[in-house]
Amino acid sequence: MKRIALSTLSLALLGVAGIAHAQSSVTLYGVLDESVQYVNNATPNGGSLVQMFGGNLQGNRFGLKGTEDLGGGLKAIFQLENGFDINNGKLGQGGLMFGRQAYVGLTGDSWGTFTAGRQYDPLVDMIQPLTGDNYFGSTFATPGDVDNNDNSFRVNNSLKYVSPVFSGFQVEGMYALGGVAGATGSGQTWAGAATYATGPFSVAGGYLRTDNASTNLPVRTGWNSTTVPGATFDTAFPNNAGINQAYTTAKSISIASAAAQYVTGPLTANLSYSNARYKPDAQSAFTSTQIFNVGRVYVGYQITPAALLGIGYAYTRGTGDAVATYNQVSLGGDYSLSKRTDVYTVAAWQHASGQQRDPATGALVSSTASIGSYGNQSSTNNQVMVSLGIRHKF
Repeated sequence: MKRIALSTLSLALLGVAGIAHAQSSVTLYGVLDESVQYVNNATPNGGSLVQMFGGNLQGNRFGLKGTEDLGGGLKAIFQLENGFDINNGKLGQGGLMFGRQAYVGLTGDSWGTFTAGRQYDPLVDMIQPLTGDNYFGSTFATPGDVDNNDNSFRVNNSLKYVSPVFSGFQVEGMYALGGVAGATGSGQTWAGAATYATGPFSVAGGYLRTDNASTNLPVRTGWNSTTVPGATFDTAFPNNAGINQAYTTAKSISIASAAAQYVTGPLTANLSYSNARYKPDAQSAFTSTQIFNVGRVYVGYQITPAALLGIGYAYTRGTGDAVATYNQVSLGGDYSLSKRTDVYTVAAWQHASGQQRDPATGALVSSTASIGSYGNQSSTNNQVMVSLGIRHKF
């Protein structure tokens, strides 16, 4: 009888705890994206590369997110999201435990959402969804991801506010503290964006500026900011000579971007433009601002509820320190086997012309192709990439 009484009491206490937390929730989620990938001109002598590659449509991840109802329409929220390499199990984003996102905040029905931590910037949140990258991932991204269209960096030490939606209109702002004693602006990042949606039409625009930290050395050794060191320049890829890697010592990067999308029946079409500026100062290894103007167009067609086809074109023009042009055509097909599992193929061809600055020697050299944000620098001015993969969400 005593054991029964204790068991009954334990169950009662659990029941009370369940009632107390009935308005709270924690969700475990993730994405597994794997493919077999072919890349030509992937070695100095023009050899091809066939490899297993994860994260074409979406980066591999698992995460926790949760809410707690505080009453009166106010909720506490959090998100912890890890990135990893599906082929070897290593942590992504430079080996960080929660390299994709890590933040906590408050959200209210009437005043919006305020969060603090490691987060995506407003351009990623509001403009990237209106580009081909949103549907077919990195293969449709800007060459070298010079404008962060493919989320190459996250922002540390950031405070972010997102407004409610007012008649289809929404705004978002962010400020990230550099955290340098005696130099408040060193390494800081700030950004703002707005979006408007009505019926089948959506439009968004925004601006971001991120500053490099100052140094006691005559020339900086690289990028050190609230944006993740090096990630902007795809330095995680050892064979990347980089469309923009010669500018890791820039004083600042500023990106202005806009996009518009129209959806009618099974057809989706969007246009986007961005202007990215890598500005030097006395501590930079280059002397003239490098400017990248990028224009993109995407058309997708939902053949059936399960089958999507897409085609995209990206034009990137570099001027200032080095003059170069990159033309990229991307194709994609995705077929859903269920709500959580799909199979896909994505392919791209890129042609480069003009000159780019070699990050190793500092000299101007003939431009070489580098599709999307993969960082696979071609041995010539042309490159082809094809991936066949499967993705599962949970």
